[in-house]
Amino acid sequence: MAKVLTLAESINIMSKTIGPAIKERDPKPIQKMAIEQEKAGADYQDLNLGPARKAGDEMMAWLVKTVEEVSSLPLALDSTNHDAIIAGLKATKNPEDAIINSITAQPDSLTTRMPIVKEFGCNFVALTLSEEGIPRDVNERGMCAAEIYNKALEYDISSEKMWIDPIVLPVSVDPGQVASFLEFLPLIPDFAPGAKSTCGLSNISNGSPTELRGYLNRAYQAMHKYLGIYSSIVDAYDAEMMALCQDKIPAVDELTKKMMEGEEVDEKSLSVELQVYYRSIKCLKGEVLYSHSWIEDLVDKYNKDWYK
Repeated sequence: MAKVLTLAESINIMSKTIGPAIKERDPKPIQKMAIEQEKAGADYQDLNLGPARKAGDEMMAWLVKTVEEVSSLPLALDSTNHDAIIAGLKATKNPEDAIINSITAQPDSLTTRMPIVKEFGCNFVALTLSEEGIPRDVNERGMCAAEIYNKALEYDISSEKMWIDPIVLPVSVDPGQVASFLEFLPLIPDFAPGAKSTCGLSNISNGSPTELRGYLNRAYQAMHKYLGIYSSIVDAYDAEMMALCQDKIPAVDELTKKMMEGEEVDEKSLSVELQVYYRSIKCLKGEVLYSHSWIEDLVDKYNKDWYK
């Protein structure tokens, strides 16, 4: 299977370490993290300022320069603050390689952010969100994607600059949405020919016990990888996740392929580590009701270095 490009997610204003560092303009924790994420094999540094209502433009420009002092990776600029995005693109050394996150199918987003993409030549995340809210099914995701795609064409923006995010929702909240994402992923070329795909992977485990989140994230990534996802926003500190994205764990790919294609798998024949993937995938496919305890039973026996 192909590798999955990774956008390292940890430089986030919501972080207990990074948030104060950004507000106090302390570069050291941020640069340390940027170096570590690049060393871990990340392909992009995702800089997430959230709403950044107060001085967001100055904050983003400072953050971009701070990270680029120590990292050569391209940047993903994540903020709902319009001015912060523009400031970040002006500050970065390579705006054409940058990604802005995001543009939705909401009219205001389309009219304010598409001109930015045109001006700077950057990439953009196309989030399948409309005025009606989060799409309920494959058709609504497709309608959102097509609307953003068509608006990009109006601005003569190549579809290769468009990274479609069908929106990952927590398995503990709505298993139906988990299945809808999986169903839509391989259909992206039908709705937006030439566009790439991406997602905020960690959302899948929101609301699950902290000790289980990594297992669910990795299993869902394995499923996305099978379906051909181009990129994901991930925890670059999760070494097993990075190895999976870099196509270094063939045993997981083989198991995932069998399960996604409906082949019978004898759980008892699997190692403990693959049993965790097996159970997680069963839950994420909706074949069994999601239950923390069903996965927790195996976690204590999991060898975290098994794939090396």
